[in-house]
Amino acid sequence: MNRGWFIAVVGPSGVGKDTLMRAMIEARPGLRRVRRVITRPADPAGEGHEPVSEAEFDMRLKDGGFALHWRAHGLRYGVPVGISLDLGLGRDLLVNLSRGVLPEAQARFQPFAVLHLTAAQEVLAARLAMRGREVGEDIAERLTGAAEALPEGVGPVVSLDTDMPVARLARAALRQLQAVRV
Repeated sequence: MNRGWFIAVVGPSGVGKDTLMRAMIEARPGLRRVRRVITRPADPAGEGHEPVSEAEFDMRLKDGGFALHWRAHGLRYGVPVGISLDLGLGRDLLVNLSRGVLPEAQARFQPFAVLHLTAAQEVLAARLAMRGREVGEDIAERLTGAAEALPEGVGPVVSLDTDMPVARLARAALRQLQAVRV
């Protein structure tokens, strides 16, 4: 059986990663999304992460419960270690990651690809304001990080601007990802 494909989905806050991943799964049954563990309260309108306390996160980390983990924007994020089983069973996974953890993810999981999403600064600012989790300085901080480049050497990379209808974007993402699959 072939190993499943680890597809790292990256892009700035507000770019539409969660919306696109839902549309991609709808367009390609069998594609799965990894549920992240985050030290942030549950948000019914958000990504559907597993909310945990700092203490719970520390305990899981100590017990080897994460395949990948990182800090960003004052929060801690973890990808459950169980993804290795899914990948071993041939399941293709969409994993919302931070750019900084891409080299580690690529070193650990093959086959691997990056789906890099972009949007204009004004679009990102409007989306962040609409979702209501960030205000003022928080939005400015996230917009500053939006221009950061991907780490050298990761890939293959499919880059897409999210300024199109989501169903069309999902089809484009799936088509372009398939073209770079090795």
